[in-house]
Amino acid sequence: MTKKSLTFRPHLRDGQIKREAAKLEGMGMIRKPVVSAANSNTRILSANRPLIDGSLKSSRSPTQSSCRISVNIGLNSTRMRELMVERLQQQGISNQAALEAMLAVPRHAFVDQGLASRAYDDAALPIGFKQTISQPYIVARMVSLALEGASNQRVLEIGAGCGYQTAVLAEVYQQVFAIERIRGLYELGSENLAHLPYTSHIHLKYGDGLKGLPQYAPFDAIVIAAAGLEIPQTLLDQLVIGGRLIAPVGDARQYLVMFERVGQQRWERHELEETRFVPLLPGIQS
Repeated sequence: MTKKSLTFRPHLRDGQIKREAAKLEGMGMIRKPVVSAANSNTRILSANRPLIDGSLKSSRSPTQSSCRISVNIGLNSTRMRELMVERLQQQGISNQAALEAMLAVPRHAFVDQGLASRAYDDAALPIGFKQTISQPYIVARMVSLALEGASNQRVLEIGAGCGYQTAVLAEVYQQVFAIERIRGLYELGSENLAHLPYTSHIHLKYGDGLKGLPQYAPFDAIVIAAAGLEIPQTLLDQLVIGGRLIAPVGDARQYLVMFERVGQQRWERHELEETRFVPLLPGIQS
């Protein structure tokens, strides 16, 4: 990945990003698709399309991947991503690796075409199945916290959804293991990730995230993209010593919490800011 210098501009506001989007639209760089009022937030998946389990494979080259994104979305997003990253810096995100990963991954490629013009707003967006893609700030925050742990060798993501955070993690970790419990989202995430150039080190599984992947443990970090009342011990046991688990915890009121493994049978808990996530549920949904 080509490293890009990130410039902090304290005057940036969300309104500027919207004006930039309007400007690009006027220049023909953003194409507004026709949106069906009946179901603009989900994608219809072919029942005959094979599932991908394990390492994701793509027959497309990185150049072909870029073409596919450009044609299907009609959005030249480089400038939009730069503005998003500058806003993240204003919000306190300072981890350079996390910022560069956010700059590299095209968020608009992971949302419905009807929402592409909002892809770089600091907001969660619906991806179908009553689930959302997390707002950019929370993705950057969780990735930053994870990167401050043991190392960036192996990470486990629970709740892969449409695959956006999975792709961001793949920019900074050598091996990414991800679990999605909803079959339709597993298919959607597999499809989205298969068009990216670094899929050989992404291992996406369909299964119960509460069990983790003990057969691939230990992990340097575990990132959970759904909120539970408590974190199962089986997940904490899958961390290396020095590793971190980042997750929202709570019900009506949720907090982002970091668990750090400091010994064979010792973990430290750090409660951070208040947040809001979809619930962490057991089992699978076909």
